[in-house]
Amino acid sequence: MKVTGYRSLLTTHEWGRTTGDANGVMPEPRTDVHVLILETDSGLEGVGVGAHSDIGRVFDAVEGEDPRAVTALYDRMLNRVFKSGHAGSVFGAIGAIDMALWDLKAKAAGEPLWRTLGALDRHVPGYASGIDISLDDDTLVELYERYAERGFGAAKLKGGHDVTHDLRRLLAVRDVLARNSARPALMLDANESWNRTQAVRYVSELERTIDLAWIEEPVRRWDSAGLASVRQHVKTAVATGENLTGLEQYRPLFDADAVDVVQVGNVWGITHFLRVAAVAHSRDLPVSPVAYHGNPLAHAAAALPNHLSFEVQQLHSPVGLVIDQEFADGGIVLGDTPGLGIEVDEARIHAAKTAPPIAGTAGPHVRPERAGLRLIPDPARPAPVGAAATSGRTA
Repeated sequence: MKVTGYRSLLTTHEWGRTTGDANGVMPEPRTDVHVLILETDSGLEGVGVGAHSDIGRVFDAVEGEDPRAVTALYDRMLNRVFKSGHAGSVFGAIGAIDMALWDLKAKAAGEPLWRTLGALDRHVPGYASGIDISLDDDTLVELYERYAERGFGAAKLKGGHDVTHDLRRLLAVRDVLARNSARPALMLDANESWNRTQAVRYVSELERTIDLAWIEEPVRRWDSAGLASVRQHVKTAVATGENLTGLEQYRPLFDADAVDVVQVGNVWGITHFLRVAAVAHSRDLPVSPVAYHGNPLAHAAAALPNHLSFEVQQLHSPVGLVIDQEFADGGIVLGDTPGLGIEVDEARIHAAKTAPPIAGTAGPHVRPERAGLRLIPDPARPAPVGAAATSGRTA
């Protein structure tokens, strides 16, 4: 079996709500979903998800090769771009190809990827995550009630602008999840919007009232000294890593003892996740994948000894994708379909209207000018696009 070519598809995920974080809010309640299909001479096709605009820089590393040699091909892709750097969009392309290669490997074996990777249990523990900073309080509660119905007893909220506002919302979600746990696990994600002193002040204020399981990305992703400082001055665990692209980018955080929960983004690929998880395990640290459409890393998470909890951002699939997984008992239940279990309906995708590109002038992917430079909350700051006027949000 040889890799012969690829197809790139663009579909959309209809959230049914606005999504965003401390940096901004998406202009529409939908986002683009990039799908990669690797073709082979055997007729089998592998599916990967995630943006891969730079695929032309690394595809020759896998073209004509047996896709079952996944880890060797992963390193060949890294080697193709070692002079110009294997980060950002290039690393995203490597990740999408890597997913498709693993999908092909498991399909060739006739089994789901979680089985190929050696997992025993198809249930992957998870936590609810609504990407919810723009939602008013009532809508927030309604959203997490849907998660509670699926057995979730842990949740992560977006925040970071107003400690009183965030505390109220955390307490409301805690009440919702109390049906499944006497002490629900609650996390807050600041998305790199603070400096280290601001982070300590903010989290310390929350800790006076509520027990946080972790604070996520309190300062910039590469700031190992800042993350270590936050970790030393609060009781709450520090989680980070979703935006790090390459195993070497984790090294300063490990060396500085700057992280409690090691995170990995789904879009960076399965091999990357497995390697980061192995290094984290050597330091007795848990790993927690940050979600993406289809939750492809769930198959790898099922096989890890140090997997903590998997972020679940939505309970339905993007347009044109049928995914063999369910959400129950507070996590993801993987199915028996060979590979990643993702079936692609290309006709439906071609008929769908895709979302505007996320790399616009505003939104959660554009860093605000004053990020990390506020001393106090600014209640006069206008609400983001899509936020309800009565939400009480001060961001």
